[in-house]
Amino acid sequence: MKKILAVFGTRPEAIKMAPVVKACRACPDFEVKVCITAQHRQMLDQVMDIFGLKADFDLNIMAPNQTLADVTCKVLKGMEGVFAEWKPDMILVQGDTTTVMAAALAAFYHKIAVGHVEAGLRTGDIYSPWPEEMNRLIAGNLATLHFAPTKRSAENLLRENKPEARIFVTGNTVIDALYDAVAIMDGNRELTKSFDEKFGFLDSSRRLILVTGHRRENFGEGFIHICNAIKRVASRADVQVVYPMHMNPNVRKPVNAILGGLENVKLIEPLDYLSFLYIMRKSYLIMTDSGGVQEEAPSLGKPVIVMRDTTERPEAVDAGTVILAGTETEAMASAAERLLDDRGCYDAMARAINPYGDGLAAKRIVDIIKTSDF
Repeated sequence: MKKILAVFGTRPEAIKMAPVVKACRACPDFEVKVCITAQHRQMLDQVMDIFGLKADFDLNIMAPNQTLADVTCKVLKGMEGVFAEWKPDMILVQGDTTTVMAAALAAFYHKIAVGHVEAGLRTGDIYSPWPEEMNRLIAGNLATLHFAPTKRSAENLLRENKPEARIFVTGNTVIDALYDAVAIMDGNRELTKSFDEKFGFLDSSRRLILVTGHRRENFGEGFIHICNAIKRVASRADVQVVYPMHMNPNVRKPVNAILGGLENVKLIEPLDYLSFLYIMRKSYLIMTDSGGVQEEAPSLGKPVIVMRDTTERPEAVDAGTVILAGTETEAMASAAERLLDDRGCYDAMARAINPYGDGLAAKRIVDIIKTSDF
């Protein structure tokens, strides 16, 4: 049996790894264990509960105000202890967090194979997104198997001279997770009723704009521009803005200062995954700097305005499911106003086909691992 260790530390990683862990555990050829770093503790635990995941190893590294160097060192040392107790044949990491980079490096130090889920995303700028672009470059250089979500991601890896035989286009596991979560919600009337009550403040007479923002490269002036754009859009009588605020004070300070107290802007605490999915389904459009939302929203027919200067997900731009608006107030606000005022533009985006997959990515990944030598 192949011993597989899934390693993740943040909520987005947990969401995208849950279908892979589930598919691996359904395979009789694998012995599977889960290691969490808990880079994000509370939000991670919520996703673990939703998808029925339990950690075999918990590094529990989260601490107030820790630096990227702190996270890196804790993951490296923590993984060393895990490998001393249970040495897998392969670790699976997902995406571009500091957990991914450090866990892949730790595996390399112990000559353990690395499977990189969501491999090959690139902006070409090591400082945008920061530190994620460098994290995925490092993980890509350490990976044994590259599970690219799209053909373009695979082409990025080929340009970096990764072996073609080790690159596989699988689709993105976030779509697998999304379909699983929708099934959980639609199959539980009591859960849906509880969400109706929880979000009773939503005004059905106005179009809902969901906003998320957390990227480090937007801290400071970037977030002031973002908040001013939201303020301008929120001045319309026909919209309601809901903004689940990230816990980081670099986000909360400008958000509260600029958007706090506005009549049709609702600032709320971070949402668990199913609550966020509920409000995504209720929204008219989404303004975000998140990568995962760019992938999920098209499957729900929701146009996305990306409040970033670059994106490692150009497939969505090409498919017409997102608008890359940049981080200038005028550009972001104008993009939202166009979708609110031009029904043809809105419908074209809402009906565009999601380029990120069909919900079968995890199955493909398991089949590849099962037949690969490493």
